Amino acid sequence: MLPDPDILQSKGNLVNRSSFIKKAAAVVTSAVTALSLVACSSESGSDEPLIIYSNSTSDGRGEWLVEQAAEAGFEVEFVNLGGGDIQDRLVAEQANPMADVVFGLNNVFFEHLKDDGVLEAYEPSWSDKVEAGIGDDEQYWPIVREPIMLVYNDEAYSEADAPKDWPDLWEQDRFHNRYEVPTSMGGATTQMVLSGILSRYLDESGDLGVSEEGWSAIEAYFKNGNKAVKGTDLYARMQAGEVDAGQMWLAGKANREKEYGIQTTAVHPAIGVPMATQHIAKVAGSDNEKAEEFIDWFGSAEVQAAWSREFFTAPVNSDALADADQDAVEQTDSFTGQEIDWPTVAKNLPSWIEKIELQYL
Repeated sequence: MLPDPDILQSKGNLVNRSSFIKKAAAVVTSAVTALSLVACSSESGSDEPLIIYSNSTSDGRGEWLVEQAAEAGFEVEFVNLGGGDIQDRLVAEQANPMADVVFGLNNVFFEHLKDDGVLEAYEPSWSDKVEAGIGDDEQYWPIVREPIMLVYNDEAYSEADAPKDWPDLWEQDRFHNRYEVPTSMGGATTQMVLSGILSRYLDESGDLGVSEEGWSAIEAYFKNGNKAVKGTDLYARMQAGEVDAGQMWLAGKANREKEYGIQTTAVHPAIGVPMATQHIAKVAGSDNEKAEEFIDWFGSAEVQAAWSREFFTAPVNSDALADADQDAVEQTDSFTGQEIDWPTVAKNLPSWIEKIELQYL
């Protein structure tokens, strides 16, 4: 997607992070750039800052959250990475945890982290304000709902001519080379898009649980797309006329339309869209006494409503809805969630990603 929105870095305040060892003894060889934002704390209960890993601190979120956290008495540092990269790093650091809290990842990532023993059980003070079963009701807890969408530039297509669903992109010649495809599989949004596509073709007898037709669709998707340009946003490319469509999440759409001065439309496929739920959890082994307090604070109705108004999100905390951005809530509710067998996706996604990286990228 674009460069994947999950790995976009906020402007300024960047620090270089070294490469990390991936789980199962695989090695992450690329150097990681982390967003480190530090706020001064008033009477912090710990001598060390609270270290928070997230894929949701781009587009000014990190800066805003640092300011708000400082006012609440937290000294925090954020490390902003793609969802897959956060998962790999947390597993690699399990014997010597560096992070105290992780938030922003979806259920698939958190299920893997839970299975790997990376998370620690904690029940937030607002746990009774979120619907049971959205998280695991033990270790990771929901904070935001987010539709994962196909968007197109209104200048490029009328409603009648625009794609109506993802398969239109590779099945209709007029869209070939006009939609952006990712060049990295590490971002959570990218993985949600691919999960939504592959879930249409699940077949127990097929390769990695996917039919031959499904893998042909993935091959055609990448073959007929226009590769993302590292460091250049999808909306910048649409503004320049390089591409006309690509993947995006709801809050990212709203922010980028303002930033780049273009109008886009989100496609509403009949099958629905992958509906991501972002969660928050405490990292096992954290000795920072502020970790649980931060989770209580960040997921509270007051903070989630303010987060919604600032960044166009739909909170899960029922007490936050009345003061949230009502347009964001209504737009989120306008999407039908695609029926996806998430346990099957969680089981197969690492293998799917590996196959895509080796054969189609």
